[in-house]
Amino acid sequence: MKYYVLDLSPKNSMVRWLVEQGHTVFMLSWKNPDKGDADYGLNDYLKLGYYEALETVNAICPRRKVNVVGYCAGGTLVAMGAATMARDNDTRLNTATTFTAQTDCTEPGEIRIFLSEAELGMLKPLMDKDGYLDKHYFTAAFSSLNPNSLIWRPAVERYLLGQDRKLIDLMAWNTDTTRVPARLHYEWLKEIFLENQLAEDHYEVDGRNIHLSDIRVPLHFVATTTDHVAPWKSVYKIHRLAPNCELTFVLTTGGHNAGIISGPDHPRRSYQMTTRDAGEAYVAPERWAAETQSTPGSWWRSWDAWLKQHARGELRNPPPMGAPKKGYPVLEDAPGSYVLQL
Repeated sequence: MKYYVLDLSPKNSMVRWLVEQGHTVFMLSWKNPDKGDADYGLNDYLKLGYYEALETVNAICPRRKVNVVGYCAGGTLVAMGAATMARDNDTRLNTATTFTAQTDCTEPGEIRIFLSEAELGMLKPLMDKDGYLDKHYFTAAFSSLNPNSLIWRPAVERYLLGQDRKLIDLMAWNTDTTRVPARLHYEWLKEIFLENQLAEDHYEVDGRNIHLSDIRVPLHFVATTTDHVAPWKSVYKIHRLAPNCELTFVLTTGGHNAGIISGPDHPRRSYQMTTRDAGEAYVAPERWAAETQSTPGSWWRSWDAWLKQHARGELRNPPPMGAPKKGYPVLEDAPGSYVLQL
């Protein structure tokens, strides 16, 4: 999906709200790939996405450590990046936060119906022909994970009852799907999901294995109670995979999208949250859920407090836009041209 999900409308904009709390926020807009991008794989997305973004932030805000955030597959990429940086003694991170991100894919939820060697065998010729997995496949696949809400209810309302659903910001964004490079999609399904290489310590970056257990920076993982893509117990597995760092885990009501895009004053949200110190004994997810107190409201405010707790010194005024002398001129006003690409 397009990156602007975190900046949809004033009441739901996480970016706007974070800026209002005093944070300096950078957003990474992933390119919508075409046939020429077919050979970009997962390592390329780490190098040309994650690391280049980090270098840009460091150029504009020198001598400051970065709080990195990733959503869904982007959150898994953040975990990979944090593990790679830990392996390489790269100390530029301050904290790492993920939203609905799996690092162990042995229990991936309903998406498992699309995860098999047979499915890969069917998809590969299609992707090789076009150079990417078309957005229409994603629309059909993700709709089938939650058919009551995304297929049958709209069909009944529109075609049987003659009712047009009121289009809200999140629904509009949900139709703005993107393509995925053939190599990236193949590697993601095979190496991360089917072979579970990241959790099993077999995944390589630049020819060397990375290990989530190497991570030492504080982690903040957010999961949602009714997630059809990344079930919360699957996200919870990070407790076993990264035992050597402080880990804050949040379980919020809502689904994969609505539970995250849930403004600070949302009237129908509540969440559970705990922080586990490095080396602390493992608690099974069922016991955690039964024993952890529920707090009414959005988890955004507790995350802001967590970020400020880990801030190094006082929050500073945001820097000027860009850094022309360092090769980063201001290109255009938000939302930029990438968001308009079909």
